[in-house]
Amino acid sequence: MAKVGYIFKANHYDSYEADKEWMLKFGCVQVIEEETDHELMRPQWKQLMNALDRGDELVVSKFSNAVRGVRELAVCIEMCRIKVVRLISIHDRIDSRNELFKETTAAEVLEMIGALPEEIAALRKSSSHIMLFQKNIKSPAKTMKTLSRSERERTIVDMYNAGYSMDDIANVSGFSSRSSIFRILNKYNVDLNRGRTKGPRRKKGTEETE
Repeated sequence: MAKVGYIFKANHYDSYEADKEWMLKFGCVQVIEEETDHELMRPQWKQLMNALDRGDELVVSKFSNAVRGVRELAVCIEMCRIKVVRLISIHDRIDSRNELFKETTAAEVLEMIGALPEEIAALRKSSSHIMLFQKNIKSPAKTMKTLSRSERERTIVDMYNAGYSMDDIANVSGFSSRSSIFRILNKYNVDLNRGRTKGPRRKKGTEETE
């Protein structure tokens, strides 16, 4: 059994140092820190979810800091239930073992779940802003133009599934036409669920091109 903490180092996250200190004082053997430029894929979070074992204790700063949507929160809670992992959120004041934060009410838990999409959207917007600055100003060695075609397409698919706006995807991918982006999303059978912005329909028997 082990106690482990997780913090996504979001831009302007003022509670980072205090949260890390709280986790260490609580007895966490490791505090995993996810970097801002990994917001899209969260590799550290995925590795942590796979590494947790029966009886472990997982501490997060806040659920909106750790997960990327209500569906992912549900998956996390279900996995912790199956593996009998204690789940603690510091700022949400939730402890699945009900030893800490006993004053937290069911109404407050429901309010947290209801506010989750809005809080995550704000975090994504901030991360997207930083990502665009890194791309345009720092000029990393491997930009979208130097990626292989499959890597470029997968990045577009991942950004759409993560909830980024079409403008953000267009800016990062370099496509000036949204129809090009939709062709790629259709190619990978992505569920186009953005209301009126559902893109062109694919014609049967035709091959998609950029």
